[in-house]
Amino acid sequence: GHCGGAGRLSVQAGAGPMTTERQFDPIRALQTLNRHGVAYVLIGGFAGKLHGSPALTVDIDVCYARDPANLERMAAALGELHPILRGAPSDLPFRLDARTLAAGDAFTFVTDAGDLDILGTPAGSNGFEELARNAIEMDLGEVRVRVAALEDLIAMKRASGRPRDR
Repeated sequence: GHCGGAGRLSVQAGAGPMTTERQFDPIRALQTLNRHGVAYVLIGGFAGKLHGSPALTVDIDVCYARDPANLERMAAALGELHPILRGAPSDLPFRLDARTLAAGDAFTFVTDAGDLDILGTPAGSNGFEELARNAIEMDLGEVRVRVAALEDLIAMKRASGRPRDR
């Protein structure tokens, strides 16, 4: 993709001096996944926003393919973003590689590009293949991304059953 251009989708968390908060930079996160050839579909609040939902979101959720080659690509892409497990004790030894990803399904990370949640099989879906089939490609200027279809986003929201999502 091309570099430069106005980053119309970057959101700054906290103005002023350097904070310990890592900046929410969805474009950077998505570009990193794309550069590594990760097979994923954008889901969650950011996907909803691209469909026109007014919700303010400060994290990225993706559903990713669970085949071994894609787990390798995902681990490599994440490695560039210096992920730590969100909410885990900071001294918890955590080795991010394809084997770790294969052992789990859903992971919530804090990364250099902000909060990034990766889900193999989000509630209300049968996982990547199904979501990818219905997904639509969107061009966000600096990055092209497959975004889950509105019906699928709604099904996942319903299934997650949080009161604020009803």
